[in-house]
Amino acid sequence: MITSKQRSYLRSLAHNIDPLVYIGKQGVTENVVKELDQCLENRELVKVKIQEGFEADPKELANEMAEQLGAEFVQAIGRKFSLYRQSSDPEKRQIVLPKAKK
Repeated sequence: MITSKQRSYLRSLAHNIDPLVYIGKQGVTENVVKELDQCLENRELVKVKIQEGFEADPKELANEMAEQLGAEFVQAIGRKFSLYRQSSDPEKRQIVLPKAKK
């Protein structure tokens, strides 16, 4: 679980990235899940866009995807949402989160 300070930091990073994964009218398919999982492993912070043909609440969908992939929900704005998961490979880790206060 990330803290609000860490979430805020991730939001600031997510602001400048473009969506890497698109969810079309087919919805959340196995390929979408695989692609999102791969992007999270390689980049750690991923922005997802829900296309016009698929009707879903972005925040609910983001929380479902985060739970399924072991990721953290960062934010949802409009039809876009961001997820974060630390890479399991220490050499691929790019994001250093602010320390949580004890």
